[in-house]
Amino acid sequence: MAACIDHLVTSGTFALDGGEWDVDNNVWIVGNDSEAVVIDAAHDALAIEAALKGRTLRAIICTHAHNDHIDAAPALAEATGAPILLHPDDLPLWKQTHPDRLPDGDLADHQILVLAGTSFKVLHTPGHSPGAVCLYAPALNAVFSGDTLFRGGPGATGRSFSHFPTIIDSIGGKLLTLPPAVAVHTGHGGSTTIGSESGHLDGWIARGH
Repeated sequence: MAACIDHLVTSGTFALDGGEWDVDNNVWIVGNDSEAVVIDAAHDALAIEAALKGRTLRAIICTHAHNDHIDAAPALAEATGAPILLHPDDLPLWKQTHPDRLPDGDLADHQILVLAGTSFKVLHTPGHSPGAVCLYAPALNAVFSGDTLFRGGPGATGRSFSHFPTIIDSIGGKLLTLPPAVAVHTGHGGSTTIGSESGHLDGWIARGH
C-alpha cells in the first residue's frame, strides 16, 4: 500500500510563561500498512499507539518543543522503541517539559528523512519557536506545518522564544514557495493549502499577528 495520512485529535494543556490553556492538538500519522511515523506526539500516548493499529513506529518527529506537542513523546517512545527527533534549537523548550530525557536525534534544515515509505524534507521555520520545523512530503502533496502556519495566518509569536518578523520570513521563504496545491496540515485546527495562504503575507504584516 502507498503511504497515507491518518489524523488524530488529542486534548490537553499548553503551558508557557506561567499560563495554562486548554488545547486540542492535531497528531499526524503517516505510513503504509506496516510502518508509520508520528508527527507531534501530543497529550495521549495510549491513544496515539492505538491509532497505529499495530504498525511499527519508525520515528516520533517533533515540529517544535512546546509542551502540548511533545508531552506524550517519551511515553510513546518507551512503548514503541521509536526515536524522538527534534531540531536542537528547541532544546531549551524541550527541557522545560522533559528535563531528564533528551530527544534521540536532531533535525536539520533541508534534511531528507525516508521513513515508513515516505520521503520528508525538513524545513527549519523559526519564529513560533527557535527550532520549529515543517515537514514537506512531496509524494503526498502535503506539508506538516506544526504551529508555523495555520489557516488564515502565522502561528502565535507573543510568548517567550518567539519572534514575529522571523516567522514571517520563514513562511515567505520556506512555505509559500511550495506549489499552490500542497495541503498544509497544521498543529491545531483545520488544514489549508499553500495557494489559499499565498498572497496574504503583506496583510499579516500589517495586522501584526
